[in-house]
Amino acid sequence: MGIKRFLAAFGIGGPSIDTVIEQPLVRPGDRLVGRVDLVGGEVEARIDEIAVALAARVEVEIGDHEGQTTMEFSRVAVSGPFTLAAGEQRRLPFEYPVSLQSPLTEVDGRPLPRAGLGLSTDVVIGGQPDKGDLDPVRVDPLPAQRAVLEAVDRLGFGLVKTDIEHGTLSGTRQEFPLYQEFEYRAAPRYAGRLNEMELSFVADDRGVDVVIEVDKRGGLFLESQDRFGRFRVEHDQAGADLTPVVAEQVDSLLRRRGLFG
Repeated sequence: MGIKRFLAAFGIGGPSIDTVIEQPLVRPGDRLVGRVDLVGGEVEARIDEIAVALAARVEVEIGDHEGQTTMEFSRVAVSGPFTLAAGEQRRLPFEYPVSLQSPLTEVDGRPLPRAGLGLSTDVVIGGQPDKGDLDPVRVDPLPAQRAVLEAVDRLGFGLVKTDIEHGTLSGTRQEFPLYQEFEYRAAPRYAGRLNEMELSFVADDRGVDVVIEVDKRGGLFLESQDRFGRFRVEHDQAGADLTPVVAEQVDSLLRRRGLFG
């Protein structure tokens, strides 16, 4: 069940709304199926629109500082204008298409650190959206993404955190101006040459682009594209052991930066 809330625009005695997601665990590309339940208040209420959208907490740069803001993915209308009578009960079903480029929140039931994602329900009244808390949504990786994450684990990298960043990754086709970053501490085999590695996915209907960034070890003069690598995993490669592929990408980055051996 969702959490019932009262629409602030109508004050005490106004209508209440409850968003229920039938199956909150999905993969990118799936559909979230749910409903919006409304109960009329003491007087009738004119509602312009009800819409749902996935929303995430995103890291942004604000001047010289970093902060967080809530950013929504595409909105899907649940209902157009209608009047909710006093005491009326109305149920509005919906299906929300989860983008193939949605951030992930867990892997095989294990929550990812700092990977908050939820469904926002907006009730538009008089042209102004009435926003409540996010209803939690759980997103498990695509098989191709899981294969990459398992390869990184086998190499000995340790996951520290995940963040959702505002911006774009060079050489990829992003649907939204944000991407998820997996931050790892270096595997023992790279001790002394690497402090951390970051990994991001940009998926489409054929496969997944994987972007790897090694740390800035070495100072200002090594700030260049030499610390970025990118490779492609098609969806039909998901059953393969990608450990050698990931290892070669990291080794190649270190060779380019003169930190191999």
